Amino acid sequence: MTESTPDLPVSVSAASGAIADSDESNNTDGANESVITTRDLSVFYGSYQAVRNVDMDFGKNRITAMIGPSGCGKSTVLRCFNRMNDLIAGARVEGTITYHGQDVYADDVDTIEVRRRVGMVFQKPNPFPKSIYDNIAYGPRVNGWKVDSMDDVVEEALTRAALWDEVKDKLKESALALSGGQQQRLCIARCIAVQPDVILMDEPCASLDPIATSKIEDLMRELAGDYTIIIVTHNMQQAARVSDRTAFFTADVDDHGVRHGRLVEMDKTKTIFTNPSDPRTEGYISGRFG
Repeated sequence: MTESTPDLPVSVSAASGAIADSDESNNTDGANESVITTRDLSVFYGSYQAVRNVDMDFGKNRITAMIGPSGCGKSTVLRCFNRMNDLIAGARVEGTITYHGQDVYADDVDTIEVRRRVGMVFQKPNPFPKSIYDNIAYGPRVNGWKVDSMDDVVEEALTRAALWDEVKDKLKESALALSGGQQQRLCIARCIAVQPDVILMDEPCASLDPIATSKIEDLMRELAGDYTIIIVTHNMQQAARVSDRTAFFTADVDDHGVRHGRLVEMDKTKTIFTNPSDPRTEGYISGRFG
């Protein structure tokens, strides 16, 4: 379960095509509470401005999908929320990103703690070359957690990720022997094991078959009762099926022919897919470009 005090510590020494009906499709608790907020967010790689002036609010216990054509900056923005772009040489962020009101990029914020509280699941499943059990136990161990029973931690995480029944008799076997869909659910379980508040998913079903994709989507809806989920997807049907809110990005071309990612609009998913406010959104949703 997520922690009851999600405020980010500031000390570096701290540690099937159906559209979601509305923002009320999940637990209504915290419906108006923003967990992550961006204001005037811009991202640079060296002198190149990849994303310009993005303002977004992500509600508690909501699934938000970020959609748009390739190169529009949606994955770049996603990686800002847990400072993964810090690992890219020459990358820098301007503007502000706050997590429960705390500036994520403040000098005294512990980056490791940011990444624990704002976990990430990547496009391609990336289990460690360890046993299933050790994949889940890894996070609590490296964080130095003292738990009464690591077995219980592993079982709870795998159960929450809808994987326990499939792997409970082979926990000591290599995680690499699992199917692609199982590996992705294992990665979600590994994320859950360190009790995050937010789960970022960067095209988590891109390499999966339709059956595995359906399981991941069902899992996302279930997890949204306890976590805030932000997903990047190229699959508009997936965004329509799983998300409460959708943000559409596009890439503008400046006078020098350089592309810059920009947020066009963000609204309830039903509104974005049936009555968007910007013609560019309608053009993308209808397949006229992208």
